[in-house]
Amino acid sequence: MKTSHIRTGLVATAILATAVAAGCSATMPPNELVSARSNYARASQGPAAQLAQADLDTAKKSLDRAEAAFKEEGDSPETKDVAYAAARSAELAESRARILQAKQLKDQTNAGQRASEVDAAQRTAADLVKARGQLATQGQALATEKERRQAAEQRAAQAAADLAKFASVKQDPVRGMVITLSGGVLFESAKWQLLPAAQSKLNDVANALTKQDVDSSIVVEGHTDSQGTEASNQELSQKRAESVRAYLVSRGIAADRVTAAGFGPSRSIADNASAEGRANNRRVEIVVKPKS
Repeated sequence: MKTSHIRTGLVATAILATAVAAGCSATMPPNELVSARSNYARASQGPAAQLAQADLDTAKKSLDRAEAAFKEEGDSPETKDVAYAAARSAELAESRARILQAKQLKDQTNAGQRASEVDAAQRTAADLVKARGQLATQGQALATEKERRQAAEQRAAQAAADLAKFASVKQDPVRGMVITLSGGVLFESAKWQLLPAAQSKLNDVANALTKQDVDSSIVVEGHTDSQGTEASNQELSQKRAESVRAYLVSRGIAADRVTAAGFGPSRSIADNASAEGRANNRRVEIVVKPKS
């Protein structure tokens, strides 16, 4: 009887151990299923949710089959195979999503680069158009300036030719154009009032100067011979220069363009020992100063 009880206890113990083992196997999924669950959870929270939805759906269906196999068969080879396939399916969804994400980034980068290149090209084209416009404007300005200078030179040449008919005209590289009129033609001896004939000649001078240039400054210089005192000659030369200046202004030359200066006998051009030399020294020089 004791032997029978022992056998019965051993059988009960074996049945309990089998039940515990079965219970443990039902709650402990295989590593393949654990990986499949983890892979799918990661994929569903990543870019695959937007970029690889079809692949993610396939992975979900594969995982559902693995879960069903585990529920029905436990930790069986079939469960492991299906779970392995589910894990790879989730990895595939992740991989494809990363590829698509990289392609999108590349496309965006290329699009940005193309936009920058287009913008740069447009700016370059605009700069070229602007540069051409500036060159055209500069070219027109140069052409206009050239025409103006040529016209001024022609007027100066004509004025010099007109003046040469009744006065001595020379070009001085420093002083400018120097028009010399004899004092004997312009004034009586020791006087500074203009003679009637002098006014006619100064009319021609004024006409020639207004033809030549309306901007250049003019200096009227009075000169005498050495006879008489230095003070009287200085005064006479100054008043003669002022008389000529006043007449030129009365003929239309702007007053702010013309100044008068007397030099007495200090700038003689001939020997005062002879009558001819003294006559040459008694003169008025109208100096048209070159533009700076």
